Amino acid sequence: MIASNNAKKIKELRELLPEGFTVKGLKDIGFTDDIPEPHDTFAANAAEKARTVHQFSGLNCFADDSGICVPALNDAPGVYSARYAGEPCDDDRNLQKLLADMEGKTDRRAYYKAVICLVWQGKEYYFEGECHGTLATAPMGTGGFGYDPIFIPEGYTESFGTLPAEVKHGMSHRGKAVRAMIEELKRQK
Repeated sequence: MIASNNAKKIKELRELLPEGFTVKGLKDIGFTDDIPEPHDTFAANAAEKARTVHQFSGLNCFADDSGICVPALNDAPGVYSARYAGEPCDDDRNLQKLLADMEGKTDRRAYYKAVICLVWQGKEYYFEGECHGTLATAPMGTGGFGYDPIFIPEGYTESFGTLPAEVKHGMSHRGKAVRAMIEELKRQK
């Protein structure tokens, strides 16, 4: 179970998992509530989601909280990445707000961070991943989601919005966290 209704995130997670693992989203179990993310850390928000869905379903469950952090903006938007431009959540408005906030800034370093909380047979496990890079001055490509069209990972000249999914998955923050989780699940078998 993944504690998410974000179709793009669920698709990406399914692509990251090896054969033999299947993922169900919240719609698959009839969970329709909006899970609040009131905390100021990725780990606490991930735990809030994973615990809520585990309590609802009784199933093993994981949730991730992730976002983009920009040192020139004191690591904003950070945990507020999904709602950076306000409600309702809108990827394009968030991206445009970040570009506007970066106008005139010479330090364009940024990093994605993901924290997964896995509730597995009553115990909680945490896994983290980061991917460092820079921000482009304009969107490049339409792949991925969120801030991907302006995030250029270290060692590349193309954004996550233009790189093939398998390249992105090999280095992404979420990919690193998911691979760590899979290693733990293999140990549990």
